[in-house]
Amino acid sequence: MSQVCVITGGTSGIGRCTAQAMLARGYTVYELSRRAEGVAGMQHIVADVTKEETLAAAVAQILQREDHIDVLINCASYGAGYGKGSQLEYMEDDVFNKGVDGSLGVVFRGMREVVPFMKKTGGSIINYCSMYGIVSPDLRIYGDNPQKQPPNYGAGKAGVAQITRYAAGSLAQYGIRVNSITPGPFPNPRNQDDAAFNAQLANKTMLGRFGQSYEIAGAILLLASDASSFMTGSNVTVDGGWTAW
Repeated sequence: MSQVCVITGGTSGIGRCTAQAMLARGYTVYELSRRAEGVAGMQHIVADVTKEETLAAAVAQILQREDHIDVLINCASYGAGYGKGSQLEYMEDDVFNKGVDGSLGVVFRGMREVVPFMKKTGGSIINYCSMYGIVSPDLRIYGDNPQKQPPNYGAGKAGVAQITRYAAGSLAQYGIRVNSITPGPFPNPRNQDDAAFNAQLANKTMLGRFGQSYEIAGAILLLASDASSFMTGSNVTVDGGWTAW
């Protein structure tokens, strides 16, 4: 019987490579996203991770087909706060809250919907964190660049690391392992048109370059499989040495 993996936000960027890696390893992969079209070879279900009812319906649909979920990967995220509104002193409450929900709330909802079913069989949950959940962005290199990091993003991602530890402690008795993965700079290709900025960003890693999307696969496969059977509450960092300086 094939193991079943559910991934949120698996249609682009490192989420797409994550889903493809799981598929190549023999998992039956269900990707949940708001996009109308999925990735070849995977089961695609349109679901809005910001809305409890659509996420719950998607999980119910999967369980009708498979009757079990072995791996949940929370990769979906969205941001809020751009331009002047991204700055701490100008950010409004609703923008701050939306951004925190986009990095932390989506992880919470994903776990909440899947955990009741995983309690019956055990499983592995992997939550995507970020280097900016561990360290502050060096805003000197961002300037007016549209990729500037707002404070709500890092605050939410720091929360992901903590809710991962909390969930690991509360779910271990059910055979559910919960770990997080912290990518470093894996920029989306559509955001790489500023050569000077990209050079500064890449230079902040020990390896002096960006991560390539496929380079996240090894850590994901480790945490999903029994190769990490004694790991829970851990955070695996894949950042080219960014946070180790």
